[in-house]
Amino acid sequence: MRFAFKTSPQNTTWSDMLAVWQAADEIEVFESGWTFDHFYPIFSDPTGPCLEGWVTLTALAQATKRLRVGVLVTGIHYRHPAVLANMASALDIVSNGRLELGIGAGWNEEESGAYGIELGSIKERFDRFEEACEVLTSLLSQETTTFQGKYYQLTDARNEPKGPQQPHPPICIGGSGEKRTLRITAKYAQHWNFVGGTPEEFARKRDVLAAHCADIGRDPKEIMLSAHVRLDEELDYAKAVDEALALGEQGLDLAIFYLPPPHDPAVLEPLAKAITRAT
Repeated sequence: MRFAFKTSPQNTTWSDMLAVWQAADEIEVFESGWTFDHFYPIFSDPTGPCLEGWVTLTALAQATKRLRVGVLVTGIHYRHPAVLANMASALDIVSNGRLELGIGAGWNEEESGAYGIELGSIKERFDRFEEACEVLTSLLSQETTTFQGKYYQLTDARNEPKGPQQPHPPICIGGSGEKRTLRITAKYAQHWNFVGGTPEEFARKRDVLAAHCADIGRDPKEIMLSAHVRLDEELDYAKAVDEALALGEQGLDLAIFYLPPPHDPAVLEPLAKAITRAT
């Protein structure tokens, strides 16, 4: 099993986030770093500060050399998939092939409603998301894309230059819905992110994903499995690592430690040492 970290860009400052990422870039046990894609803080005071995820990630990619980088995950309704494809190719280029492209159907009603960005019903969200996955993968890998869907229409659309990762940056789909999310993951993704939960819950979702893969003749081993593991505000490193290892026993490939704000690089060395001791 491998390890990563996530700094939500909320209730923090740019300088603090930057310090965490630059410190983590020097600690080999962390293979990747992640932000999120929200405009309001989530699960806390929504009136607080929140940096935009993609601009922040681009700056962090330039400030690091080794870490793979990603947004976990991008709400597809915030950006037209053609715009997102261009963003992803550009960031894959400027990061020298370190981008992981995290995407999801979107869920935050508060910020979507405040901005007048249509979110839609659950069915509409996933119908739109499935179309977006097809559009994205085509624009990232094909010379031209023509697509006629309910939500998106493209005609001989181009996306140049493409990034160094071929056929495209790994696509990470986040979510645990068994009927739509995991079926779409089986079809389009190279990485599935389990939002978080017990090893038993993870194992059940893992098996559902494998069944969807079997339905389309795909080897489930082609899809990397990750999960959020929260480091609590008390900074109980051993507890977080134990939770990660329990998920690892059920086949988890990548544990992504969700660091609590305000962000402080001082948490990284104790966390890395706890990982090393346990593994």
